[in-house]
Amino acid sequence: MLVVHLLFYVFATMAVLSAMVVVAVRNPVRSVLALVVTFFSMAGVWMILSAEFLSLILLLVYVGAVMTLFLFVVMMLNANVTSSQEGFTRYLPFGILVVLLMVALMVVALGPRFGLMPIPVPPNANYSNVTQLGSVLYTEYAYPFEIAGVLLLAAIVAAISLAHRVPKQRKGQNIGEQLRVRRDDRVRLVKMPSEKKNDLSK
Repeated sequence: MLVVHLLFYVFATMAVLSAMVVVAVRNPVRSVLALVVTFFSMAGVWMILSAEFLSLILLLVYVGAVMTLFLFVVMMLNANVTSSQEGFTRYLPFGILVVLLMVALMVVALGPRFGLMPIPVPPNANYSNVTQLGSVLYTEYAYPFEIAGVLLLAAIVAAISLAHRVPKQRKGQNIGEQLRVRRDDRVRLVKMPSEKKNDLSK
């Protein structure tokens, strides 16, 4: 169990340090990359604690989709680093106070549990957290799961409908107007009298 505890503290230390880098670094792209390292570290911690589902969801959903989207948005927006860092020193005392308060609450709530406790071991070798969660989710909570999916789909459709704006000056083809076109609409014959050449010899 010493190796498992060592891995746990390595991942936990990486998570804490990378989380501090997220709020302390000046470059927003580096901040997003530090947050990705934080997610990887927490995924390792949850994997050690036999929470395979949470670990995989953290890697696949947050690191693979959400953080990639955040990184693209930050790189495309080209946010002003100077203006984003102006309020850091102003709100630093308030942030330190909030952190101390959260640490105090965690110590009070989890004080007796701190220490080198044995990590929970699965009841048997064939135990799977994902299997257990899936068997409960798709049996006892099948209807709430489906309702949540329908609500999320409705929210996505509503958000796209509200955010969509038809371009006013967009250039496009109208096939119906092209088929109904006539020769007189496209070609105009103009009759002009011929001009006489000037006699330059005179």
